[in-house]
Amino acid sequence: MSQTKTLKVRVTLFCILVGIVLATAAVVTDHWAVLSPHLEHHNSTCEAAHFGLWRICIKRIPMDDSKSCGPITLPGEKNCSYFRHFNPGESSEIFEFTTQKEYSISAAAIAIFCLGFVIMGTIGVLLSFGKKRDYLLRPAAMFYAFAGLCIFVSVEVMRQSVKRMIDSEDTVWIEYYYSWSFACACAAFVLLFLGGLALLLFSLPRMPRNPWESCMDAEPEH
Repeated sequence: MSQTKTLKVRVTLFCILVGIVLATAAVVTDHWAVLSPHLEHHNSTCEAAHFGLWRICIKRIPMDDSKSCGPITLPGEKNCSYFRHFNPGESSEIFEFTTQKEYSISAAAIAIFCLGFVIMGTIGVLLSFGKKRDYLLRPAAMFYAFAGLCIFVSVEVMRQSVKRMIDSEDTVWIEYYYSWSFACACAAFVLLFLGGLALLLFSLPRMPRNPWESCMDAEPEH
């Protein structure tokens, strides 16, 4: 592999590494979305919630003069619990009804597939560091691209989950916004998917320079 290609591959791998860190942070944290309930004027506190793929945290926040609940970063009593379908011993009423349960399980399972593809891609990259093993970068690139697609699907499932939760009459939540875990997942999709495609492109053998030169006849790259 030429020095120019080597530099491109290293830069691409660095971008992919950032994408891996962001994807991992998104999967293990619980700040995908923040929810606010309908407020009563006579209440002095309100319960805002933020949740991720695995658990939900409900925080009791003092209300200000504007009668708004939040922001979620304000100090208050916090109670976190894993979703009931992941831990039967915990209770989380927000996801009791079947539709939300299916969305939650689907988003979490697809995120696990993303991490699995990331692990396989990383193994391929590590093995490619050996002599004359550059060809392993190609399957590794495909694994990274698949990981990006998986995290994108997980993001879309979570987005639909939040939308249905807000529209449902079974919950008290009427307002929402996406938080930093969601942003990490979106950035991870861009870096992993585009990085995987770029790595695949850079790891392909050199194309013939002349019309009469075949790929087999071309001079090998050093």
